[in-house]
Amino acid sequence: MRFTTKTEYGLVCLIYLAKHSELQPITVKELVRGEQFSPTFTEKIMQQLKAAKIVTSYQGNQGGYVLARNPAEVTLRDIIEALEGSTFEVFCEPTIRKDIVCTHYPMCEVSPVWYKTKELLDRFFNGISLEMLAKRDCNWKELPFSAA
Repeated sequence: MRFTTKTEYGLVCLIYLAKHSELQPITVKELVRGEQFSPTFTEKIMQQLKAAKIVTSYQGNQGGYVLARNPAEVTLRDIIEALEGSTFEVFCEPTIRKDIVCTHYPMCEVSPVWYKTKELLDRFFNGISLEMLAKRDCNWKELPFSAA
């Protein structure tokens, strides 16, 4: 499992919005200031977050981006899925491996491990809100790490 720069930049931008966008929309120019992110790449990220209804954009002189929902309602899973497509790909899943035929899939001993991994990661990422990240208010001991 590896997240791309897109997710890293997206998280930085969303945390900034969670901290600063209550008063007015934030422009991409402001989001990238001091971060050395490409404005073009950041705009593409923000458009993906808009399509996922995590942010809303406003046009014009006073335009920019704001969160579409309360930061407490946006989970890390929402963000990862908006930018990566999935938190974890079960790579032996036939719908994922359309061009690769795995003759072992029907009797695979390992695939349940990958499905459980995705389930645990999804639950873990669902337990972390954008608000928690923005406030650095995360009690790691209370997050759902185990299957119990």
